[in-house]
Amino acid sequence: MLMGAGGVGADEVGALAAEVRGKGWIVFSARTEGGDWDLHVMRPDGTGVRNLTKTPGANEAYPLFSRDGRRLLFRRLGRGETISGNDYGVQGVPVVASSDGSGERVLGGEGEMPWASWSPDGKELVSLSLKGVTFVDAGTGKVSRVLKRSGFFQQLTWSPDGKWLSGVSNAYGGGWSVARMNVKTGETNAVSMTDNCTPDWFPDGGRMIFSNRHASDVALGKIGWTQLWMAGADGKEPRLVYAEDGRHVYGGHVSPDGKYVLFTGNPVEDGDPGNAGAPMGLMRVADAPVVGGDSAALRKLHPGAKQGPVLVLPKGWEPCWTFYEIPFTR
Repeated sequence: MLMGAGGVGADEVGALAAEVRGKGWIVFSARTEGGDWDLHVMRPDGTGVRNLTKTPGANEAYPLFSRDGRRLLFRRLGRGETISGNDYGVQGVPVVASSDGSGERVLGGEGEMPWASWSPDGKELVSLSLKGVTFVDAGTGKVSRVLKRSGFFQQLTWSPDGKWLSGVSNAYGGGWSVARMNVKTGETNAVSMTDNCTPDWFPDGGRMIFSNRHASDVALGKIGWTQLWMAGADGKEPRLVYAEDGRHVYGGHVSPDGKYVLFTGNPVEDGDPGNAGAPMGLMRVADAPVVGGDSAALRKLHPGAKQGPVLVLPKGWEPCWTFYEIPFTR
């Protein structure tokens, strides 16, 4: 078993699996036996996997449930186009569907509505481009307003309380800072500086989780394995969630109740979406910090860190979790 299970008994991992088994569904992009990428869902313990899209002539990526779990937003790419670990929110066309994959509706053309994300009530979408942060009516497509992007350039996500946006910014003296933006005023603040990405929100809107190429790893003379961290959305009280030597940890996503976190972990940068994806992991936030594998130097830096339990899930990319019980119609 991978990612943090070493030193943790099977009973502990099994207890975690039983704890989350009935808590809704996780959607993710994964490569099929035919070689294309489709959207799949599974129970949080990794069982009950279903292929939602079944499109052998196309690839689907970057699925986002609406906060109520009833709808799904994603990107559809050509079969021959490799999913980019950095530009996946711009590739292909934006599509919205019911959470079981039925009733698809294409929202725009190639590259339109980049980095689109749901408003908490599902009535609006927000997207990010060089032109700015654009708010769009989810039903009509009508633009309601535009904010300056203020250095934001990727991975936009609307907070559950509706007050903030998170994203990746280059406006704080270094590349790849995680930052937040006030939805009303456009004012911004840094949450974590330099070499960060894939931010997501806790349900209270006051905390964020993100990937971080942490300075402590670089200081050890290593290439720097990306770790999963959390912090207040004001940038205060940063703390490690999960780290493991030999694995880049990306795609952190918090469960709807804020008690669990999903992530991917791969020796290859960006979660390896151009190849086969990476095993996903699930752990309790309360068990953090967890250091997986041998990772002797990391354990010295974090002497209180646990070894798990971490539930290892199938290979996938950019998972998203809903507690909504999807009424499958196909």
